[in-house]
Amino acid sequence: MRRLRNVKIVATLGPASSDYKTIRALFEAGADVFRLNMSHGTHDEQRARFDIIRQIEADTGRPVAVLADLQGPKLRVGTFAAGAADLEEGERFRFDLDPTEGDGHRVCLPHPEIFAALVPGTRLLVNDGKIRMRVEACGADFADCTVTVGGTISNRKGVNVPDVVLPLAALSDKDRKDLEFACALGVDWLALSFVQRPEDVIEARTLARGRAAVLSKIEKPAAEKAFDEILKVSDGIMVARGDLGVELPVEAVPPIQKRLVRKCRAAAKPVIVATQMLESMIESPMPTRAEVSDVATAIYEGADAIMLSAESAAGRYPVEAVSTMNAVARSVESDPTYREVIEASRLVARQTIADGIVAAAREIAEATDISAICCYTQSGKTVSLSARERPRVPIIALSPLPATLRKLCLFWGVHAVRCEEVERFKMAVVNAARAARDYGFADESNQIVVIAGVPFNVQGTTNILRVAPCDERLIFRTDPE
Repeated sequence: MRRLRNVKIVATLGPASSDYKTIRALFEAGADVFRLNMSHGTHDEQRARFDIIRQIEADTGRPVAVLADLQGPKLRVGTFAAGAADLEEGERFRFDLDPTEGDGHRVCLPHPEIFAALVPGTRLLVNDGKIRMRVEACGADFADCTVTVGGTISNRKGVNVPDVVLPLAALSDKDRKDLEFACALGVDWLALSFVQRPEDVIEARTLARGRAAVLSKIEKPAAEKAFDEILKVSDGIMVARGDLGVELPVEAVPPIQKRLVRKCRAAAKPVIVATQMLESMIESPMPTRAEVSDVATAIYEGADAIMLSAESAAGRYPVEAVSTMNAVARSVESDPTYREVIEASRLVARQTIADGIVAAAREIAEATDISAICCYTQSGKTVSLSARERPRVPIIALSPLPATLRKLCLFWGVHAVRCEEVERFKMAVVNAARAARDYGFADESNQIVVIAGVPFNVQGTTNILRVAPCDERLIFRTDPE
């Protein structure tokens, strides 16, 4: 089974999608990557979902990526004696470290690191920004605030502090346990929540020890400001628009999304656009027109992947949500304007031999009758560079390494195919031609471009580009050893 689109779909699994039948239906509807949200569910539940994914992979013969999304540090208020309190604009309210239940005048905020970072004038946002306060006075164990937007504050609601970099580790004790569990399980990607600085990513990479690629979620203003440094130490990026839209004005999120997508593409690192893409499909079998437009915008921008969260994890119509996203993607990618936008945004500074080879492969494919670009890869680097070019023909990634192929399922336009190790270039060309034919990208009358490195099976040796026929008889007759 081949996908008839380039952008990838990430589907979150949860209570609505935990059995083989449903997860298989999500895969067949178009899901390329499955997300395990470590904020919800036990390790046993996540392991059961993981095992089902790997069973589907074995049953279909197609690599499937698994992304484990770590919860990150959660900042929450304590509890109230009455369960909640109504706050009016202009009232004074105190946060402190006193564990006593709160009332209409104060509540415990059991995070001394927040108080250490506060200064007068800092904004505090409660319950996804529905309640807003301004710090008037503060100390090591309290913050006296003025309510600027009132509402009902209740037990354990989340708190956002957008104006300062908090002295928090990006990994809580729970995250460390979840990270080790996920890596031992064999996930392909780790998503790191509430990243503020590149050091947060480096810490996660150190703990992962190369067992999974690390993807940074950009959901705080501090991360957006330090994005260039964070991108350098990350394997991929998720534009997590939910919390980003809480801590920044909502009108600031779309231009940030565009900038981050372009920077990721220039760096040849995959970028996921996430949060509330088809939110209404949690309850409705049909999305709103605005949601369809939102999904389409991310695709026009050149995102590698688009993501479903509660829509596929807890919604009433998980399979329909994936099918809708797949249909929107295919419609957008068939629009001539899509190619114009994608090619106009190809701004790449090419510096290496591999950069030049993948650019040449794209140009040859566009200038001649080429059916696919076939890349032999060990680490996936050559494939990521090919995806950055956004060619008009499919990219077939060939590798004997299942872990590499699974990781590549997140990259734009890539079709991952497992092959045997080869020692001779002629057999590499033969395997590439067979893959192109077997997956329906070409027939014997077509030609392909093959990218490889000699010596084979050595990382970082990309140095060959070959235009080859898909007819094996012609390959054996004309190709050198």
